[in-house]
Amino acid sequence: MESSDTIITLLQTALTPAFLLVALGSLLNLFTGRLARIVDRSRILQKRYAKTTGREHELVVNELRDLEKRIGIVNMSIGIGVLSAITVCILISLLFIMGLRNVDLTIYVSAAFIIAMIFMASSLIMFLREVNYAIINLHIREEFLELPEDEAPKKKLINLKRPKL
Repeated sequence: MESSDTIITLLQTALTPAFLLVALGSLLNLFTGRLARIVDRSRILQKRYAKTTGREHELVVNELRDLEKRIGIVNMSIGIGVLSAITVCILISLLFIMGLRNVDLTIYVSAAFIIAMIFMASSLIMFLREVNYAIINLHIREEFLELPEDEAPKKKLINLKRPKL
């Protein structure tokens, strides 16, 4: 009877980190969805690349460069998120070893949890960085806005410098 109680207690203890795995899975799904949209946009622009000239060609090239940067940032976010999930798996394993073998691994369990949280926070920070980069580099040309002349924005100097990340 005691061993079944031990297993039940172990499963209950391991359940909390398992919820963290579900959350990480959802985040990774979000990140990969974002990556897919960026890749789709880059494929559209790559098809337009040879058909454009002049200013339109410059705009295509600039957006492709921005998309390449964004792909790298999202990819980094996904990689760090996966590291967090792997660390949570190690944490769950440590909890089971600790419970089944009556070995004190609390320092390792604590370290694994802290490392998983650091990876998760880093992944979210990278994702936020990509979102901010996308917003900063979003340029809707005036001709597409079709604003009446009295509402047309005044000409502003264009900042050609790319934000440092």
